[in-house]
Amino acid sequence: MFVRQEIARMSGYTPGEQPGARKIIKLNTNENPYPPSQTIAPAVATAVQAGLQKYPDPHATAFRACAGDVLGFDPEWILCGNGSDDILTICTRAFVGSGETIRFPHPSYLLYKILADIQGACVETVDFNTDWTLPDKFAAPSEGLKLVFLPNPNSPSGTVLSPERIAELARQLDCPLLVDEAYADFAEVNCLSLVREHPNVLVCRTLSKSYGLAGLRFGFLVAQPEVIAELNKVKDSYNCDALSIAAATAAIHDQAWLQDNRRKITAGRDQLANGLRELGFNVPKSSANFVFAIHPTAKAKDLFDALKSQGVLVRYMAYDRWPEGIRVSVGTPEQNELLLDMLRELTA
Repeated sequence: MFVRQEIARMSGYTPGEQPGARKIIKLNTNENPYPPSQTIAPAVATAVQAGLQKYPDPHATAFRACAGDVLGFDPEWILCGNGSDDILTICTRAFVGSGETIRFPHPSYLLYKILADIQGACVETVDFNTDWTLPDKFAAPSEGLKLVFLPNPNSPSGTVLSPERIAELARQLDCPLLVDEAYADFAEVNCLSLVREHPNVLVCRTLSKSYGLAGLRFGFLVAQPEVIAELNKVKDSYNCDALSIAAATAAIHDQAWLQDNRRKITAGRDQLANGLRELGFNVPKSSANFVFAIHPTAKAKDLFDALKSQGVLVRYMAYDRWPEGIRVSVGTPEQNELLLDMLRELTA
């Protein structure tokens, strides 16, 4: 083998199952069940007509200007990426050297450990409390600590920490605190205001979930301009293509579509959470577009297998030191009700 030892030792990230052409109800990867804004197709067509023989804008200037108007930041505060995973990768490359440390909560997004392994970095995890809050030691000093990931809302739980609590953590940390807000558009709070107040707070967003563009791959980071300038040195030269920039710009401009979609998703989330609780599941209060369900007697893996055999995909989640459960993405009302009907039979 020619690969580095760190790569040979790691198992790699396993994405949620993609069933291809099979007819199936897909509630396993937190995709939006509704089509994106109708403004996107014309924007992409215009980009195609303009010609694809030249490289795209390396800084996605049009998107940064539009996103800045929507979010209240100058473009210099925004960095774009090929999905938010690209943003996480850029930050890992920029802040963490081999042998240095990345910290994140447990259980949370599985990719964080993969990025640390690729970088040859050390990993520190801090367990969530049973109520999905974080203990004070999450911000404790640690030699070699260079980056802290904090998903908010968290996956798989969908739970959120308040901006006030995150500000407390930021004040105690002497390294970047990257708040991963992949699902923040479905939540009541976010941490964008903390970016202005704390130089070490960075906020990462994606258009995959709330804008229904998982197939496009576009994400962005909001951080102070001095940080963005350094991260620009690390990103790939043209990490966002012309079509994704055009589509993302149209999507974030259409805030009316976003608000309507948010209303539908949060209603579906309530439908799922309430229905699962009626069936005896323990379901933490979710602020994302999914719910995490743990049944007191039925095994999560058995439920996952039984649902899959009937054409419904959910995500089976098993973590060390934590009860196994199923994570269910919010679908259409009809899909949600079908899932609940199936689980009613399976848990009877």
